[in-house]
Amino acid sequence: MENEKLTIVEQLRTLLNEGDVTAVKEQVAELKNHFYRIVHQEQETLRKAEEDAGETFEAVADEAEQTFRQLLNDYKVRRDEMLKKQTAEQEQNLLRKENIVAQMKELANPETADVMADLKKMRDLQAEWKTIGPVPAPKVQELWRQYNLYQEQFYDLVKINIELRDLDFKRNLELKTALCEKAEALDKNNNIVEANRQLQQLHNEWAEIGPVARDQREALWERFKAASTIINKKHQAYFDQLHQREEENLRKKQALIERMKAIDIAKLKSNKAWEDAAALVQSIQQEWRTIGFAPKKFNQAIYDEYRALCEQFYKAKAGFYKSTRDMFAENLKLKRELLAKAEELKSSQEWQEATQAFVELQDKWKKVGPVARKYSDDIWKQFTAACDSFFEAKREATKQEREAFKQRREKASEKWHKGLENMTDRNRLIRMYEGLQSEIRTAENNIMFFTSKSGNALVAGLQKKIDELKKQAEEIENKINAMDNE
Repeated sequence: MENEKLTIVEQLRTLLNEGDVTAVKEQVAELKNHFYRIVHQEQETLRKAEEDAGETFEAVADEAEQTFRQLLNDYKVRRDEMLKKQTAEQEQNLLRKENIVAQMKELANPETADVMADLKKMRDLQAEWKTIGPVPAPKVQELWRQYNLYQEQFYDLVKINIELRDLDFKRNLELKTALCEKAEALDKNNNIVEANRQLQQLHNEWAEIGPVARDQREALWERFKAASTIINKKHQAYFDQLHQREEENLRKKQALIERMKAIDIAKLKSNKAWEDAAALVQSIQQEWRTIGFAPKKFNQAIYDEYRALCEQFYKAKAGFYKSTRDMFAENLKLKRELLAKAEELKSSQEWQEATQAFVELQDKWKKVGPVARKYSDDIWKQFTAACDSFFEAKREATKQEREAFKQRREKASEKWHKGLENMTDRNRLIRMYEGLQSEIRTAENNIMFFTSKSGNALVAGLQKKIDELKKQAEEIENKINAMDNE
């Protein structure tokens, strides 16, 4: 997006440097709309991201936007200055043309006219008229009406002089023929908008040229009109194609809106589901930006619908992550409570009770869900540090007990060896006892299998074996108990 903004900035800069700032209003508006659509998209993305992270979003204009604003401001200043200048020039032009019309009116007065003497004055006035620029729009039509009226009235006065009239007709014929040729040459201009603008200028020049011979007027006008028709049809076709593209853009945007509507927010229950949906929305937004304008009567409405769907999605996404943050907050509260208990217990020397308590705390810790990433590592380190502190102290204490036991053993080695011998015999008896218990379980399983089929001598044999094994196990158990009592 940043490169696209910079491209628009350079396009605006080039447009203002090369063009007449009073004639580029539509191009500037299009660039402005395009640029701030991108800015809005960026800010929406940043706002959603910071809100998801729990931060407060504050829009800040970057360097490209500041430059763009400065160019727009320069454009407005230059355009206002140019318009003021043009307005002043048009007022001045109006005064000059009104003065010419007044002089032409005087020349066309049959009571005071000196046709032969005034013909050059009339031509000079016509020539001067052509050098004068535009006048305020409300005055144009009436000025032209008066100009043509007095021009025609004057030429009506000179019609008695056929030779002079024919000379004017010939001159006008040459000028209008040249305009016909220029109009016909516009057919080769591939820039149809520029060709149409030039055609309008040719029509303005046509209107300023006087009449030609009556027998040539219609044919000459038909030639000029035919060339104009070609350009007009091309111009119309151009805008027809433009409208077709806009209709196609409308269909594409409607299809994207349907894709947005197909996202079932109610089914998005996990981070993965939301991430996948967000990726889809971003791809839709990226494709939307590649599509041009829809027809003017639909463009704003469909954009509003698209924007509402995007806002609805991101609002629901923010709600999901808010609930996640709430869950994280509750889990953090529970883990802090467990941490506080671990901190209380870590100095305890009640080794058995405290050990059991730490085991229970660790078990509870595992059952508590996740917390926010920015807290998880720190609180886990604190909890494990408390656990490690206790168990390290416990190991140190038991180490001292083992040392004391070692000293006692050295003072009564005979008693110790005897006890060790008894312990060895006891362990042997325990292994014998466990072996008998295993045989008993196996035999009992086997007898259940035979019972489920049918009674026979094997069942009786197995039962006898089980009874003997139980008797042996009981005798060994009694010996173990006797050794424990000693």
